Amino acid sequence: MTTIGITGASGALGGRVTALLAGADLRLDLRLLVRDAARAPDVDTDVRECTYGDHDAALAALRGVETLFMVSTHEGPQRRHEHRTFVAAAAEAGVRHVVYTSFVGAAPDATFTLGHDHHVTEEALRDSGMSHTFLRDNLYLDVLPHFADDHGVLRGPAGRGRLAAVARADVAEAAAVVLRDPGDHAGAAYEMTGPEALILDEVAARAGAVLGREMSYVEEGIEEAYASRRAGWPDAEQWQLDAWVSTYTAIADGSLAEISPDVERLLGRPPRTLEQVLADR
Repeated sequence: MTTIGITGASGALGGRVTALLAGADLRLDLRLLVRDAARAPDVDTDVRECTYGDHDAALAALRGVETLFMVSTHEGPQRRHEHRTFVAAAAEAGVRHVVYTSFVGAAPDATFTLGHDHHVTEEALRDSGMSHTFLRDNLYLDVLPHFADDHGVLRGPAGRGRLAAVARADVAEAAAVVLRDPGDHAGAAYEMTGPEALILDEVAARAGAVLGREMSYVEEGIEEAYASRRAGWPDAEQWQLDAWVSTYTAIADGSLAEISPDVERLLGRPPRTLEQVLADR
C-alpha cells in the first residue's frame, strides 16, 4: 500500500482530488490532512488534524505518508513561514514525494505578488531533499465570474492582456494522475492552463452568455484600481490590495497569457473551456 496524504481535503481542490482517488485503486491508502476533522469529506479513510504552521502537529499527521499533495494554504503575510514549516515537517516525517500547487510564473519578481510566495515554497521543496512535482496553476476559470461586482462588471488594469485560465477540475484530475505514479513525474513543473487565452472583454461576454446575465469589463488605471478597492474594503491590508491589483497587471503584461500543452499531456484530452466549466457549476 502507498499512503497518500491530501491537504486541503475539505476545500474545492483537495476535496475533488480525494473523490478521484478514494476507492479507485486498492494500492492507495489515503490520509486526509485538515484543520477541522468535522469538515473532512465523508469517505472511509484516515483523517488527521493539523495546520501548516504547527510543526509538531504536522509531523505527527505526516508520519507514514509516502506521497503528499500539498495545496497552497490561505493567502496572507504568514504563508511563506507556514509553507516552510510544513515542508520541513514533511521531510522530517519521511515523506518521499510532494506534489505542490504552485502558480504560473512563480518567481521572486513575478508581477502577481502572490507568485513570490509560491517561488519561496518551490525553493523550500527543492532544498528539502524530497522528490517533488509542481503544478503551476493559472487563475481558475471557475472563479472568474466572481471578479465581477453586483452589476456584472469586472474592473481592473488588465488592458488588452490575455489570460489562459484553467479549470479547477482539470488541475484536480492532473494531480490525481501524478499522485498515482509520482516517480514518473519527479522534478517536473507543469504549467496548468486552459485551451485559449482570453481578454477580459471576452471572458465577460462569454461568461455572461452561459450564466444568463449581463457582464462587461471596465478598464481601470492602477491608482484608480487601488482607490476603488480601498473604498470597497477599507479594512484590507496592503498585501491584499497588492494581490488584487496585481492580478490584473499580470494579465496586462502577458504573465498569464501563455497556453501550455501540459494539461492535455497529463489527461490525454484537451483542457476544459470557460463554457464547459461554467455549464457544470
